[in-house]
Amino acid sequence: MLLKPLHEETGTGLVLPVWIGSQEATSILIALEGRQAPRPLSHDLIVTLFAAVGAELQRVDLTRIDEGTFFAEISLTTPSGPQTIDSRPSDAIALALRADATIWVAEDVLEVAGVPAELVDFGTETGDEERLDEFKRFLEDVDPEDFQG
Repeated sequence: MLLKPLHEETGTGLVLPVWIGSQEATSILIALEGRQAPRPLSHDLIVTLFAAVGAELQRVDLTRIDEGTFFAEISLTTPSGPQTIDSRPSDAIALALRADATIWVAEDVLEVAGVPAELVDFGTETGDEERLDEFKRFLEDVDPEDFQG
């Protein structure tokens, strides 16, 4: 999965590749496409539980990277006050998409683990297939330890 700064022009700056499992990827894809699984997925259940107890997911933050592992936090507003919960980034992103919450990345995380956006600009221009192939080769050869600070 790739995260990109919101206000940057396509193909400029950095994007953040976050490695996630296939189940989390499926959950995120379902949320991105606005679809519903035949039965609630874990992330759907969590959002429903938040609503049932009067909590609202405000934002998620990818806070740091340590030895190639990303860390995230979920910020909630609850009847008893604000709460911050430690989370895997993939779960935090899947929840944010379902709750229409913002996703933030710490600048130092983007600086350490970001890759040039021109490697992942998959528009419709001629040559995009070659850029996509180049990015796929990059992903095949990259190791999460390459992003250690």
